[in-house]
Amino acid sequence: MTERLEQSRILIYSHDSFGLGHLRRCRSIAHSLVARYKGLSVLILSGSPIIGSFDFKARVDFVRIPGVIKLKDGEYTSLALHIDLEETLAMRESIIYHTAATFKPDIFLVDKEPTGLKGEVTSTLEMLKQQGTVNVLGLRDIMDETTLLKNEWERKEVAPVLEHLYHDIWVYGLKEMGSPIDGLGMSNTIENKISFTGYLGREIPSDRNWITHTNLDEPFILVTAGGGGDGIDLVEWVIRAYESGGEQPHRAIIVTGPFMPASEQQNFHDRCEDLPNVEIISFDSHIELLMKKSIAIVAMGGYNTFCEILTLDKPSLIVPRSVPRQEQLIRAERAVSLGLSTMLDPARGLDPLQMAAALRNLPQQSRPSLAHVPGLLAGHETIAEMVREYLEPSEQKSITA
Repeated sequence: MTERLEQSRILIYSHDSFGLGHLRRCRSIAHSLVARYKGLSVLILSGSPIIGSFDFKARVDFVRIPGVIKLKDGEYTSLALHIDLEETLAMRESIIYHTAATFKPDIFLVDKEPTGLKGEVTSTLEMLKQQGTVNVLGLRDIMDETTLLKNEWERKEVAPVLEHLYHDIWVYGLKEMGSPIDGLGMSNTIENKISFTGYLGREIPSDRNWITHTNLDEPFILVTAGGGGDGIDLVEWVIRAYESGGEQPHRAIIVTGPFMPASEQQNFHDRCEDLPNVEIISFDSHIELLMKKSIAIVAMGGYNTFCEILTLDKPSLIVPRSVPRQEQLIRAERAVSLGLSTMLDPARGLDPLQMAAALRNLPQQSRPSLAHVPGLLAGHETIAEMVREYLEPSEQKSITA
């Protein structure tokens, strides 16, 4: 169903220092909203270095802010510019603030980071609230282990921002998976701002202009490491399983991700040349199409990949990371408890025979839909209804009431 929200504007902030998750989630929300509402425009602010590699629908555009990258010690540095980090952050904050001031959004949707990278969106939140913009924080179903998240948010002084600058908090998941802010000691005022939307079903792009260099004629298990920056253990474990010599009835297509270190990618590519039933590529901007054509999926358990598994109703094996965040591990454990997936924990060792057995059994595993979880994929519909409540003219509300 298509409705009209004339001249309405939504600004989405995605800090995206590294990886693909935040950008893909924001893009999915933007596309679903412009498909639902004619006259609505969405602008995405992102620091992703590869945002230009993605297609965007009409009435969705992006502003690229200077990129930063998180180092192993947890600190940040400028991604491409040879300038001081403080200068980069100052430019980012200025671009965000002045873009928002010029665009004049009706809704400002901030993804995951309540104050932005190093607090860069706080000034924009303050300015937009004074102008009557609805400020909304969007959170994944799982953020991190409670103690770690509590310490992080206390250090960033998040609670006052949630209390005074945000109108609502959207959790892109289900109550059955738990609240991402449970145990943080948030006030009732903050708790009452939370709405659970359900997971964000993914729109699968057309394959009309899709060019892939992999063999899709025979059944395959898709192995995806997401952005790849932290997917080495997953790919290593799967390759070891195929190298172990045990019979594997199904071939694998491995997507390492564009951010996996080049030396690791080369090592994996070299080893896969000796495996006749394994293909490996670095990146496909339409990986949803590979997922759709697969008979099962092996993934790390990031939020977006989990949504795609649910949308495509594929048997899945989640191999979560647990460092530096336990988000994927917690999501995997709760998904298993609801009957949505199975999992193997790489922190317990990369036993090739264990992985080989899991890969053999995976295509016969139950699909997520057979768990019969109510509202599992209601996310986009729920968000669209909340947006309409914010933006529909008051006289129109009285007519339709």
